[in-house]
Amino acid sequence: MHINDGNDLSAKSDDSFSSLLDILQLSDSFFPTGMYTMSNGLEAIFYADKIKGPKDVADLIKVYLEYQLGPADCVGFGNSYRFIENKDLQKLIEIDHIIFSVKLVEEIRNASTRSGTQLIRCLDFFSQNKEFLKSYSAAVQIKKAHGVYPVAFAVACSSFDIPKENACTMMLYSFTVSIVGAALRLGLIQHFEGQKIIHDLKPVMLRAVRENIDKPIESIWQFAPQIDLYQIDHEKMDSKMFIT
Repeated sequence: MHINDGNDLSAKSDDSFSSLLDILQLSDSFFPTGMYTMSNGLEAIFYADKIKGPKDVADLIKVYLEYQLGPADCVGFGNSYRFIENKDLQKLIEIDHIIFSVKLVEEIRNASTRSGTQLIRCLDFFSQNKEFLKSYSAAVQIKKAHGVYPVAFAVACSSFDIPKENACTMMLYSFTVSIVGAALRLGLIQHFEGQKIIHDLKPVMLRAVRENIDKPIESIWQFAPQIDLYQIDHEKMDSKMFIT
């Protein structure tokens, strides 16, 4: 008969807390991916006087989640996880190219690859679970892959054994926080209002994950033309606070 002396429970507890710490580290705005430098077009919308306060900010993020990140980034992310598990680098690179191609605005494409590449470089510096991370990093370095953020984030989270659904939710949460942070710096909202926006959008984030994470790569789409136009306007601005 096996008598549990507490060591098994302690080991399980350590694994659980370790996973939690990995989630906290990768989703923290302190992690050097440059997300805090992006407004994803919010700055251009603000200067066009088309956004006024908390409700408008929340509505804008909802559009991003439902019509861009959900049907594009989440689908790409979910498929990336599957091919990482299968150790299929070629298919992962294919998804990388697809995600790159559906980001229609040059500034947004460049920001996605910059953040993804920086994420991979940082993880390559300290992560021990490096087998697939090194392969993807090498593909980015020789320009076989672009290093787009959704694919790079899937590689990062997989290397920490973070469950796929949790990891995809982290991606949408980080995006939401980056937009809220930009709204704060533009003076559109106050801190308490920012936290309420994040809280109110939690069901939208969860729905975007559940509806898209298991879809085939062929189902990728995104459609928010007015936002695309504002993002193009942002590219042309002479003076700006954010890189997108």
